[in-house]
Amino acid sequence: MATAAATCWFTALTSATGPSRYSLTSQRFFATTLRRHSHLIAPNSETNQNAETHAAINPNRKSRTSKKPLPSSPRKSSAQKEAIGQRFPGTSKDEVHFSRADARSSKTVRSQRNQPVAFKSFGLQKKGNKGGNNVFDIKEQQVETGNFQDAAFLNAVVKVYCTHTAPDYSLPWQKQRQYTSTGSAFMIGDGKLLTNAHCVEHDTQVKVKRRGDDTKYVAKVLARGIECDMALLSVESTEFWEGAEPLHFGRLPRLQDPVTVVGYPLGGDTISVTKGVVSRIEVTSYAHGSSDLLGIQIDAAINPGNSGGPAFNDQGECVGVAFQVFRSDEVENIGYVIPTTVVSHFLEDYERNGKYTGFPCLGVLLQKLENPALRACLGVPSNEGVLVRRVEPTSDASNVLKEGDVIVSFDGIRVGCEGTVPFRSTERIAFRYLISQKFAGDVAELGIVRAGSFTKLKAVLNPRVHLVPYHIEGGQPSYLIVAGLVFTPLSDPLIEEECEDQIGLKLLTKARYSLAKFKGEQIVILSQVLANEVNIGYEDMSNEQKQLQVLKLNGTRIKNIHHLAYLVDSCKDKYLVFEFEDNYLAVLEREAACSASARILKDYGIPAERSPDLSESYVDSLGVNHPVEQHEFGDGPVSNSEFGFEGLLWV
Repeated sequence: MATAAATCWFTALTSATGPSRYSLTSQRFFATTLRRHSHLIAPNSETNQNAETHAAINPNRKSRTSKKPLPSSPRKSSAQKEAIGQRFPGTSKDEVHFSRADARSSKTVRSQRNQPVAFKSFGLQKKGNKGGNNVFDIKEQQVETGNFQDAAFLNAVVKVYCTHTAPDYSLPWQKQRQYTSTGSAFMIGDGKLLTNAHCVEHDTQVKVKRRGDDTKYVAKVLARGIECDMALLSVESTEFWEGAEPLHFGRLPRLQDPVTVVGYPLGGDTISVTKGVVSRIEVTSYAHGSSDLLGIQIDAAINPGNSGGPAFNDQGECVGVAFQVFRSDEVENIGYVIPTTVVSHFLEDYERNGKYTGFPCLGVLLQKLENPALRACLGVPSNEGVLVRRVEPTSDASNVLKEGDVIVSFDGIRVGCEGTVPFRSTERIAFRYLISQKFAGDVAELGIVRAGSFTKLKAVLNPRVHLVPYHIEGGQPSYLIVAGLVFTPLSDPLIEEECEDQIGLKLLTKARYSLAKFKGEQIVILSQVLANEVNIGYEDMSNEQKQLQVLKLNGTRIKNIHHLAYLVDSCKDKYLVFEFEDNYLAVLEREAACSASARILKDYGIPAERSPDLSESYVDSLGVNHPVEQHEFGDGPVSNSEFGFEGLLWV
């Protein structure tokens, strides 16, 4: 049986003040670019499709003008093709790469809009041969030794089989080709299992198999925590749970504590055990969720398929969940596990709300205050505090904090001038660790210095509102077709799927640096034009002029894709006048456009002119009479200081 492995390269932004994120972490908010040549590993993609092998050998996609497939033609998912599509222009080819430890590929991720880092999914590592047949090197360091070989708690670790069907973001009315992957999970009691979110992303079917059993049982995904890369599963079959004992969680380990990773990685079907020690504990960039949370770095081997498997201490307690790996020519044996503090936060969030609501943020861009003259100028008397450079308009902090404020304490804990706080007895950790311990809706007390005077303020913490989302809620992207003009919101998966030069530098810059001004704001783009006589002359707009943001319809500023659909439906004018960025204009006769819609859909085999979510009633989130500034939507200012300056971090 031929096994096709695909490698996906992901670019993310990092900050110099914290680690990275996902099955491997991506450092979203760090500002220092790490430039080293590294290898990324793709997850175990199990499929019988010949096209997958072709995708692994031929990673480069055709340009927009030559690639236009018929809307009904199947296309390869990002997990089945090797894409060396770097996220933004100007990114060096020599970058640090992280990999997810599962059996498929991961997505493009951005860090907190500062600096580029590449991430990748866990799987087979491809040797650097030039064309011809691909050669894969399976780096396995798996053993079953010592007391762990017959330990009863190993029976709580199960193998996960997932069938994925990802959306097609370029042709949003259809799905990509189905693919399969394998990973690991473990029992936590009450009929539930824990695994990584990336192991069951875009799932259409999830099955699990116990150690020593030959039967696979259907599992249901109860919750996904994209930011923390955790997923909660349930299995209804009582037979599956017979004689099962759940794992117990242990405390956060110390440096050099022994750790044992258990799972079902590449190289065989039986359970595998690898041993090592804790190398580092710090805020880490999670590659899958584009977030910065506490992570544990270990030197135990973590290989494709280990994703979702537990890491044990010497007492047989689970101290973390394997999820990502660092691959580079200059380093080896750097793996990451999600600590039990993050796992407990995910589970408690689910118990509180019946769903996953996410990790909160403060919503401010900070600068370190390591320079004594800078502290003196701001009236900060001691060697502490971080400067507020920018406040997200959608955060509650925008109601209490101002640019130029200096945050010197968080819930009574002093914040150092380098943006760290005390951690355990003799360590320090990034300030955002304190924020990650909170839940959505919690209130934090901030001690600030404003104009030389100390005061205390309170701010409500909520999940960040992204102008360009890293993941699409509900899985399927929204779209609207008006006389062959295809509109869709700009998203990170769409940027990943399209060529970098096709998106254009202006849109990439907005995606990377602009802030949402209100909840629900989107950058709506003209994705493509389905050629027809009604739109003659516009069919090359999305090819020659790259993808364009649509700004107005008949003079009304567009807030999001749902608002655009509402404006089209309620229009009574003779013409539909679309205004795009750079003063491009498209005018359609309204009645002719309406009459041509059915014919265009039939010609291109498209089931509907809009996604199901746009058929619902439109509710104006800003209020009917809300005034709109000329640059209010998707035009947030971008300063040069936000491009790779080490002293900046988002929290």
